[in-house]
Amino acid sequence: MGMKQRLLMLISVDSAIVLFSIFICNFILSAGHSPLTEVLIVSSIVLLLVHHLCAYRFRLYKRAWEYASVTELKSIVYAVTISIIATALVQIAVFQVFYVRTLIMTWMMHVILIGGSRMSWRLYKDTYMTNKKAGKRTLIIGAGSAGAMIARQLKQDQDTTLMPIGFIDDNFTKHGLEIMNIPILGGTKSIKEMVSLHKVEHIVIAIPSLIKTDLNRIVKLCTDTKVKTQILPRLEDLVLGSVEVSQFKDVEVEDLLGREPVELDVDGIAEYITGETILVTGAGGSIGSEICRQVARFSPKQLILLGHGENSIYSIEMELRRTLPDLSIDTEIADIQDKEKMHLVMRKHQPHVIFHAAAHKHVPLMERNPEEAVKNNVMGTRNVAEAADAAGVNTFVMISSDKAVNPTSVMGSTKRIAEMVVQHMDMVSNTRFVAVRFGNVLGSRGSVIPLFKDQIINGGPVTVTHPDMVRYFMTIPEASRLVLQAGSLAEGGEVFVLDMGEPVKIAELAKNLIRLSGYNEEEIPVVFTGMRPGEKMFEELLGEDEVHSEQVYPMIYRGKTPEVDINVTYNLIERFQGNSQEDLRQGLLDIANFKVRTSRALNAVK
Repeated sequence: MGMKQRLLMLISVDSAIVLFSIFICNFILSAGHSPLTEVLIVSSIVLLLVHHLCAYRFRLYKRAWEYASVTELKSIVYAVTISIIATALVQIAVFQVFYVRTLIMTWMMHVILIGGSRMSWRLYKDTYMTNKKAGKRTLIIGAGSAGAMIARQLKQDQDTTLMPIGFIDDNFTKHGLEIMNIPILGGTKSIKEMVSLHKVEHIVIAIPSLIKTDLNRIVKLCTDTKVKTQILPRLEDLVLGSVEVSQFKDVEVEDLLGREPVELDVDGIAEYITGETILVTGAGGSIGSEICRQVARFSPKQLILLGHGENSIYSIEMELRRTLPDLSIDTEIADIQDKEKMHLVMRKHQPHVIFHAAAHKHVPLMERNPEEAVKNNVMGTRNVAEAADAAGVNTFVMISSDKAVNPTSVMGSTKRIAEMVVQHMDMVSNTRFVAVRFGNVLGSRGSVIPLFKDQIINGGPVTVTHPDMVRYFMTIPEASRLVLQAGSLAEGGEVFVLDMGEPVKIAELAKNLIRLSGYNEEEIPVVFTGMRPGEKMFEELLGEDEVHSEQVYPMIYRGKTPEVDINVTYNLIERFQGNSQEDLRQGLLDIANFKVRTSRALNAVK
């Protein structure tokens, strides 16, 4: 039924109800002897007109009555009450009479019939949907508003294959009660028992407010039952309408490892991004592309996407043009190792802020190609930083890594030396230069989780280097938000780090992924292969001499790092590059860890 037809039908039904109510009440109270008086006719017209005005005011003709609740009933009561009061006032003002009993009885019948006409559709839908064909027996974790919403949606949706048979909730006062004839069976400790007792075939977790530790615990209880477990879509996706309530998603390891989100200082970020030209290097990478998405939210004057890979730059450009057609975007296919091109790009665009995300980051590959790590991570950073200084850029934010702390790998040492470059540039430039360190990024290219997922898809085994190896984890959006926040906090020369919470054992991460994929460790074993060159057993975010204990922003710390002679550093790198890869590797580690003095280092490479 179209909107116009629906509106006409509701107006017709309401008009009939209004006229019927006042005439039948008058007829009953007069025992059938009251004539059709002028007072009654005028009162009927007034009641009818005011009712339609109130119905429009309280949006009674725009509500989806199949989802009607107490809120809709209250609107009906308000509309009817105002209509009766208006009619009474007209009777007194025009005819100097007031038919109290007739109006009170009319009010009661009016509410009953209007409410009944609306709620009958809800009752019909509720009755009809309980007779739908049986689907997979589904247990809903969470008997709150989200759980009730899911249960109603599942019962009402004729196309879904899921049929809710019970709730689980840790609020013991709800145990034994029912929601829409669905019992609340017990707490989360009884999940395994209830799955077996009620022959559950599917589990849906419907508690949006769950903190990560509780979600971890519940997911483990659910996956131990070997029953497929899914979770409610993110609230922002529901609000934006990109998914339906019943479009549950599989529980991903990202749901378990991502920390509680850090709220952004939106005003502070907008102050230095909105209306300005922003340039992102490495814009096609997993971090760089997310930074572009986050920056685009703050309406920059222009967003410059700079990267070496044309396909990845094309991909993020097309995405941004599709989602934000009014955003001014320009692209530069360029290598940060090309010093002249970097200066040309800066002169051409005159960016206000640069987010430097371009880097080689794969630890084992850089161990085998240390000279490439130096060219890209160190010399490339110097090229971009010097070009930024020459162009008068306001703020330069470099993406660093926790592997830069006491580095044992080429990648980590080059990132630490790149931090030195940035800190040195801050001392000699009017541009504010800062670096941002964070741990492993969930789902980024080259990270461990995509590798584990591929191994599971291929039947295993899942390879872990050491049973005691631990890492910090954060999501790509969170890492990117930290980068933006650091820019607003920058005074110059800082190394910002995020409070990463508790580190995660890689072996436990592998086991979680196996369980979430519907397997156990007998089907997909975890095999320990031994530590690779350059790997550390655990990562640090700040060295002992770098720690400022106070937070500069909720969950964000400012590090302090020793001053270095950058010219000596450059000279050492250039000398080491003429030797073997092993000499270069050891030289990088010595420089990054400050283990050599100038004279010793120069003697070592003569």
